Amino acid sequence: MVDAVWRIESARLIAGLTRIVRDLGLAEELAQDALVAALEQWPESGVPDNPGAWLMAVGKRRAIDLIRRQDRYDRKLVELARDLSTEEPEPEPAAAIEDDLLRLVFIACHPVLSAPSRCALTLRVLGGLSTDEIARAYLVPEPTVAQRIVRAKRTLAQAQVPFEVPEGAELAARLGSVLEVIYLIFNEGYAATAGDDWMRPTLCEEALRLGRIVAELMPKEPEVHGLVALLEIQASRSAARVGPSGEPVLLYEQDRGRWNQLLIRRGLAALDRAEALGGAPGPYLLQAAIAACHARARTPEETDWVRIAALYQALALRTPSPVVELNRAVAVGMAYGPAQALPIVDALSAEPALANYHLLPAVRGDLLVKLGRGAEARTEFERAATLTRNARERTLLLDRAAGTTRPG
Repeated sequence: MVDAVWRIESARLIAGLTRIVRDLGLAEELAQDALVAALEQWPESGVPDNPGAWLMAVGKRRAIDLIRRQDRYDRKLVELARDLSTEEPEPEPAAAIEDDLLRLVFIACHPVLSAPSRCALTLRVLGGLSTDEIARAYLVPEPTVAQRIVRAKRTLAQAQVPFEVPEGAELAARLGSVLEVIYLIFNEGYAATAGDDWMRPTLCEEALRLGRIVAELMPKEPEVHGLVALLEIQASRSAARVGPSGEPVLLYEQDRGRWNQLLIRRGLAALDRAEALGGAPGPYLLQAAIAACHARARTPEETDWVRIAALYQALALRTPSPVVELNRAVAVGMAYGPAQALPIVDALSAEPALANYHLLPAVRGDLLVKLGRGAEARTEFERAATLTRNARERTLLLDRAAGTTRPG
């Protein structure tokens, strides 16, 4: 139970404490202290009615103790004492929590940090992801991510980065990395890299909420609306992506009657806003256009795969990467047949970034099944199963491997 509460409340807790102590690394330490207190007290006293407020109250008390020890507490002590004047902690106002979370995103995306460090740090403190999960998202070694996070905290502390949302040109300059972080947080929730669950809805909801906030903050930026459109449409499928026993349900097999039409309408409206702003489409707008092709198709057979393949081609030209190319191969296979797609996938086998990426053999296995090469397909699905860290996905891949040997 404590772990579940921590997953939900940690980002808000760290954000609120950062506002108080103006040091991200120190705020995370205070949040961890509050977690330890919960682990010690809740088994006996029970989980409080408002666990987030309880954790925040403990964190603030730890901050007071720290300020006292450092002899720099006079003004802050008065401010914090007002918050702790009652026995029962009161929850922070919702608007204040949202402001703190957004400030936390922009702190983690400050220009004093390298782009990879900005994303890794924000995923760690805002999304609550482990270093292993972040490494999987970026396809880099886990020690690399751990070093980035440690160095990022140290750099922010040394630079005394203010706890505020930037304005003007600085806001625009930092927007790209902010959008990337929100995108990666959503992806981790949409298809968890590890664990027993196929999805982590809290992360999807948090990423979508942050995306909407940024869209309100920068209404004339098409890529912001493009990202929101992408997340809204992707989130619309959430209920259909999980079967009765928690097993994954792939896109082609989903019950489209379970797709959330409100989210689809919101996503298509955000896409319209992005396109109306004009300019060359960016990567999020292109991905949103791809998602819209699926959302507009009433049945899998009505999907405009030719347009999707063309959009992936444009995306590959805009932001070339092995993962984009693998997705393009899937679209080419659906639009023009598996024989056209297999050479694209085979060319990716030498890509170092995809050496341990489970979706590469999974896609190849699917193409081989369609080409009637069942034995080879089974080998690919079994290899993919050994590479994934997600238990649900591993079961799905092993089932597909077994299915290639069944008669008929």
